[in-house]
Amino acid sequence: STGEFEALEMRDGGAAYMGKGVLNAVKNVNEIIAPALVGKDVTQQAELDRYMVETLDGTQNEWGWCKKKLGANAILGVSLALCRGGAAAKKQPLWQYIADLAGNPTPCLPVPSFNIINGGSHAGNKLAMQEFMILPVGASSFTEAMKIGSEVYHNLKKVIKGRYGLDATAVGDEGGFAPNIQSNGEAIDLIEEAIKAAGYTNQVRLGMDVAASEFYTGAEDARYNLDFKNENAPESEKISADKLQEVYEGFIEKCAGTSKIVSIEDPFDQDDWASWIKFTGKVGKDVQIVGD
Repeated sequence: STGEFEALEMRDGGAAYMGKGVLNAVKNVNEIIAPALVGKDVTQQAELDRYMVETLDGTQNEWGWCKKKLGANAILGVSLALCRGGAAAKKQPLWQYIADLAGNPTPCLPVPSFNIINGGSHAGNKLAMQEFMILPVGASSFTEAMKIGSEVYHNLKKVIKGRYGLDATAVGDEGGFAPNIQSNGEAIDLIEEAIKAAGYTNQVRLGMDVAASEFYTGAEDARYNLDFKNENAPESEKISADKLQEVYEGFIEKCAGTSKIVSIEDPFDQDDWASWIKFTGKVGKDVQIVGD
């Protein structure tokens, strides 16, 4: 899913690659961005990023610099290359260089999030919510976290196969399983069973990327359609923000004694600020509320 306020990438359009080609973005890198950067200090990351966005591109829309002229994909690719170049110039590993840029004297790898069940616009099943994730918070290292994530993922496949058959182990757009289950709560049940089967009870927490903008009915109606993939969705599936918050609170309570939900991303529409504020005020001390 793509938010309304995201930077604008450049695609070629036309028949090739279903319109998703990037030859024009590559041309912008080779003919505009690269010549303008030659001779500049590669270690000045923030200055170079600002130069590309504000001077070389210079396009703005109602919410800020949008990168429409050169393409966010062109600018980001060059920014990443500059970062690697800066690390090489400083004779530092990339992670250390990025930590220094961020002013972080004690870098620490984050806990990885594994997207293991797909729904929403990423899968052809009934689930409205887009991603169900696990976070191995009990791991002592990133390596161990990867091991835990891998083992829970493969145990989840066994759980789904045993309950619904092999056909149900197909995956969605981002690699999570996409069984045609009937409710979002059922997805949580499957994951908790997989965590237990893998032997990691109390070491793994749960997260969700709801992508609620995908099933928001619009500002005028201001409801959330939990059956949005069904053209004939019953009115009972279209609920208010307050009712949706109750759904989330039910999930949090359901998992309180087991895996615990620690992160919920995009729980409401990107412009439904009142609901964001209310929900964060209610659960924000215990659950990370993320806007993407």
